Amino acid sequence: MSDSTKMLTALVRLRGALQGAVLPLDLPDAEAERANRLAMIDQLEDYVIPRLTAIDGPLLTVVGGSTGAGKSTLVNSLVGDRVTEPGLLRPTTRSPVLVHNPADAEWFGQDRILPDLVRSDRSTGDTSTLQLVATDKVPAGLAILDAPDVDSVEEANRILAAQLLAAGDLWLFVTSAARYADQVPWDYLKKAAERSTSVAVVLDRTADDAVETVATHLARMLAARGLKDSPLFIVREGTPDDDGLLPASYVADIRGWLDALADDADARGAVVKQTLEGAIRVLSAKTFQIASVVEEQGKAVRQLRDDSDRAYDRALAAIHTATADGTLLRGEVLARWQEFVGTGELLKSLETKVGALRDRLVNAVKGKPAQVERVTHAVESGLEKLLLEHAENAAEQAAGYWASTAAGRKLLEGQDRDLDRASREFRRAAETLVRDWQHGVLEMVRGEGADKRTTARYLAYGVNGLAVALMVVTFSATAGLSGAEVGIAGGSAVLGQKLLEAVFGDQAVRRLAERAREDLERRVEELFAAERARFTHVLDDLGVDPRSPELLRAAARRVDDLRFAAQSSLSSGSE
Repeated sequence: MSDSTKMLTALVRLRGALQGAVLPLDLPDAEAERANRLAMIDQLEDYVIPRLTAIDGPLLTVVGGSTGAGKSTLVNSLVGDRVTEPGLLRPTTRSPVLVHNPADAEWFGQDRILPDLVRSDRSTGDTSTLQLVATDKVPAGLAILDAPDVDSVEEANRILAAQLLAAGDLWLFVTSAARYADQVPWDYLKKAAERSTSVAVVLDRTADDAVETVATHLARMLAARGLKDSPLFIVREGTPDDDGLLPASYVADIRGWLDALADDADARGAVVKQTLEGAIRVLSAKTFQIASVVEEQGKAVRQLRDDSDRAYDRALAAIHTATADGTLLRGEVLARWQEFVGTGELLKSLETKVGALRDRLVNAVKGKPAQVERVTHAVESGLEKLLLEHAENAAEQAAGYWASTAAGRKLLEGQDRDLDRASREFRRAAETLVRDWQHGVLEMVRGEGADKRTTARYLAYGVNGLAVALMVVTFSATAGLSGAEVGIAGGSAVLGQKLLEAVFGDQAVRRLAERAREDLERRVEELFAAERARFTHVLDDLGVDPRSPELLRAAARRVDDLRFAAQSSLSSGSE
């Protein structure tokens, strides 16, 4: 594999890494880095990769600069024909115009430089279209691209101007005696100096009495900004003819310089090499910066995920405690359960003489089917309320954590539903969960009692009554009760356990209670996983890949390794 092929492969991988490195969160400087990332991708696609595959193509000279500097008139005058329409009104919005020799037409097809711009042979007024003009008045080996104003009041024009300049081998940067000190053009020239782009500056529309003063000052400004070797051309103020052209003598120096480049393959190659290598160097360096920014995005996403997980983990822990420490064996559930078991003297006896009760329980329990149903409904209602309360609390807490950061607030604002409340489907899902769990408990009891269905105790309690007792036992699994609770909720739970032991035996009851509890916890976790997913889906949809920072750095290191190897090879060859 040749060195150029290796570099091309490395640059394609770099482009892929940049495309995968999204910056969706509104962190500090994120907006500027998004623009940088897109500009880097554009330059790779518009210039670096196409130019590397067509290194011997014509020298693309992009004519850019300030509003009203006379770029289009200059282009027409350099070509010697009206190939682009000067704008009389500002802002001028039209297709960018690329003028080339007919012999070079193949170099500017859709798959070459600026591939995302549609090709056309006429002006469309569409900034996404590139007008191609073939003329023998431009020498083979040279192409001239008329770009919009870099400081246009139209954002689309400014964006296109930046894109076109980034796709050029050579900038012919045009300013005027009235605008040469403006900040925006100098921002572009600074970028050109940073990436070693080949630049020539044209001081256009300059009055005779201002030439020396302005040109001297401009030359000093160029030198101070790292562009002292850039040619500076002066175009004196003049009136275009009926075709919109300046006298040929006004632009003779520029035209002569461009013709010399077109005639000298080595000189063209040097310009292309300088600009291309500078672009690659800067792209690689900026990639490490993008990698750091993407890394911060990943950390922010992880923090937001941890915050929402923390809220829902707390909710699950609270539900686990409340369904195991007797909390549910109060209020309506306790009242209905006592009706079913006929507490009275039985509970009093239970406090002092639990062990002797087993044989008395068949006669003591007076529950009827209707009473069993009321206990079931009470359990159902209590458990549903518990689940809904903690779902609401978890959503509110998770949203509160997110709202404490600018990035999180932006995400919340962008949702079409309220994340700070339980989902609209939650109540119905909770109701279904409780009914399905109760049905599961009933089936456990039915399965465990398959060989006991004719016994007196089994018949006395019935499968529904035993299922209710198992629910009550399940809700006091931790035995973490104290004080008066032992005599009420705790006593009720112990009574339920004795009822079950009278039918199934101690070991079977423990196994049934454990299965019922595990089943409830599993169902609750699944229910809350769907609630938690409302937050995690928002983060997943951002597309932040935790591998992106390392992919970016690896791609940039590969490009740098090939650059350094090429430089070392050149140094060795020159010795």
